[in-house]
Amino acid sequence: MKTLTETQVRLFASPTSWIEGEAVRQLYATAKLDGMRYAVGFPDLHPGKGSPVGAAFVSEGMIYPHLIGGDIGCGMALFATDLVRRDVKLDRWAAIRFDLEHPWEGNHAEYLAEREIESTEFDQALGTIGGGNHFAELQAVEEVVAPREFKRLNLGKQQLVVLVHSGSRGLGETILRAHVDEHFGNGVEAESFAAMEYLRGHDVAVRWARVNRELIAGRFCAALGAEAERLWDGCHNSIVPSPPTPLPPDGRGWPSGRVREWIHRKGAVDASGDFVIIPGSRGSLSYLVKVTGDGESHAWSLAHGAGRKWARSQARQRMRERFRVSELVQTRVGGRVICEERDLLYEEAPAAYKNIEAVIQDLVDSGLVSVVATFRPLLTYKTRKQSR
Repeated sequence: MKTLTETQVRLFASPTSWIEGEAVRQLYATAKLDGMRYAVGFPDLHPGKGSPVGAAFVSEGMIYPHLIGGDIGCGMALFATDLVRRDVKLDRWAAIRFDLEHPWEGNHAEYLAEREIESTEFDQALGTIGGGNHFAELQAVEEVVAPREFKRLNLGKQQLVVLVHSGSRGLGETILRAHVDEHFGNGVEAESFAAMEYLRGHDVAVRWARVNRELIAGRFCAALGAEAERLWDGCHNSIVPSPPTPLPPDGRGWPSGRVREWIHRKGAVDASGDFVIIPGSRGSLSYLVKVTGDGESHAWSLAHGAGRKWARSQARQRMRERFRVSELVQTRVGGRVICEERDLLYEEAPAAYKNIEAVIQDLVDSGLVSVVATFRPLLTYKTRKQSR
């Protein structure tokens, strides 16, 4: 299949944004794939494995599983807790083991069945965070910018929240590998058996990842003696149908039941709802924003975070030269970080990420969001040492 019209490439970032030339090259290269209608980059855009992270692509009649990678369903979720600011005991809480890299001791199959998700070989990973930039983080409301919009969350200003970032923990990678082994890195026609087979597994992984974030939040809060209630969940690695589009000029409409366009998100959060959480690094604020764009112009997506400035290998070297471990486990905004894997601590140092304030300002200036509130990180959990 060939693209009917020239693909539009849109980059919602100011000239001063820190975006590598390789990321822009990847954005344009991906836009040339058959069936692509438009490619959208956000201020957190950075190079990925073949295609950029911090981007969304809309195709017609084709899907490209390799564009979203193996962590299908990865995303973030915000949970209200029954803790308030006066309950904060950072010294005591930082000493809790949490053990979120170890298997949950509950009944995985039963937990999934209650949520109408089939059991898989990855059940034992349910409720675990994983590596890389994944985390569970306790936060406090820093500032309410739009009180009327904030009120819609039914969240008190003194109430603490938990933000969880995790994905499908190996399940998605298996689904991608099975597809790539048969079809390599090529796209497939959206109505083909290959596409239906992939999307069936994809949809399970997306739902599994959402439940995984829910269980992580429950485990994290239970260790703090608290309960969690989900306020929002946003997926940022997925392939989904685009919202209904206007009828063609002839007025006949599309064939019944046929999806015309597909949104591919790679490190770009679903913005089809009213609100989105966009976190910075563990040493900066997270932003609750209201979606204000028209949807289609930015592929019903937004930046999913600050975005990396440097690849992990570069960050390890640079951060070792600049910071001691003690300087990275206590942040400049007063938060504590639990990360007992030294390389990961350096790779995820706040300085390895872009300025979240600049990312948010670019989105505001582009007319895509308005800021509702900000949250300050108090306690960020990455990993304890693997041995108990």
